[in-house]
Amino acid sequence: MIHDFIYDIPVRVYFGRDQLQHLGEELKKHGTRVLMTYGGGSIKRIGLYDRIVEQVKAAGLELFELSGIEPNPRIDSVRLGARMCKENKIDVLLAVGGGSTIDATKFMAAGACSDIDPWDFLDTTKRAPIKQALPIVTVLTLSATGSEMDCGGVISNPATNDKLGRMSSKLLPKASFLDPANTFSVSPYQTACGAADMMSHIIEVYFNMDQDLYMLDLFMEGLMKTIVRYAPVAMREPENYEARANLMWASSWAINGFIDGGKRQAWSCHPMEHELSAYYDITHGLGLAILTPRWMRYCLDETTVQKYVQFGTGVFGIDPTLEPMEIANRAIDSLATFLYDTLGLKSTLPAVGIDDSRFAVMAKKAVGGGTLPAFKPLTATDVEAIFRMCME
Repeated sequence: MIHDFIYDIPVRVYFGRDQLQHLGEELKKHGTRVLMTYGGGSIKRIGLYDRIVEQVKAAGLELFELSGIEPNPRIDSVRLGARMCKENKIDVLLAVGGGSTIDATKFMAAGACSDIDPWDFLDTTKRAPIKQALPIVTVLTLSATGSEMDCGGVISNPATNDKLGRMSSKLLPKASFLDPANTFSVSPYQTACGAADMMSHIIEVYFNMDQDLYMLDLFMEGLMKTIVRYAPVAMREPENYEARANLMWASSWAINGFIDGGKRQAWSCHPMEHELSAYYDITHGLGLAILTPRWMRYCLDETTVQKYVQFGTGVFGIDPTLEPMEIANRAIDSLATFLYDTLGLKSTLPAVGIDDSRFAVMAKKAVGGGTLPAFKPLTATDVEAIFRMCME
């Protein structure tokens, strides 16, 4: 059935080369004391840091900084940011980077408005309500997670080997600046991982046995075809603006809620991958690339085959006159070829230093101790079997 739904995404997006000129006025809407968060030194190497500081100063705003946000961002960084916001009476946070920086900043914004430990927002045993958060503005430098246009984030806690996500309307950025030129310096490897992440965001929603809105399936197929077409171009020609622009906009629309259309099933590959990166700190998109074709193979049967047929013919142009199971298997092979051959990503868990010693505990955590109500419902036994398929 087609479910009722509400769609509301009040994020102002400034897309293009010359939009940073509006940064100061956008920040000034929310106050005068700004905390800028970022990861390593790449924003300084490409000159973005200086351009941002210039805009902030020109608007007469006071700037504070927190650097060093990690990939797979840590709860300790969130705690530090929340504390800095309180100590410096910050009005607005400015996240400059990819999904890791933006995700961490979202929970800093919530932590700044609460006396509780920010981990309590994510801990599944507590799930403290997010009643308020400081306003957030983002400047995106990596196309992957879509955090610049959604209300969620994922944070790691190395002390407990947990990587947990949370969504709340309070975490939506007020505005996001998307200049494809800011992704020119992204390496081929990170471009590939970002493409795999985007593909997974769409696949998690697309593979659904509900009767769906046909227009959304076509929209998702268009997004996936865009990624398949432009990710290799961006890897070969890092300063190809057309390729970077298509990937950047596809990244935002892959997970800003539009493609959900009321779908209510749980995701599959993301909770499995969160366990991999929680224990082994691997790149999120790489983990998804290893898992996704194996998950697809595991879920394929006579009851699900028609969705694979739609995927294979709609995204990879497979001959629709072939037998459904042949189309389905060719579709999985086509995705694997794109991820491992075209993008050059590792294809097995041993290739990224992961053995089977923790599969049982990771599988149990991935399904929350029960059954994951996904495209094909998965128990811990199912998840462990999928992990094992990734060993070769």
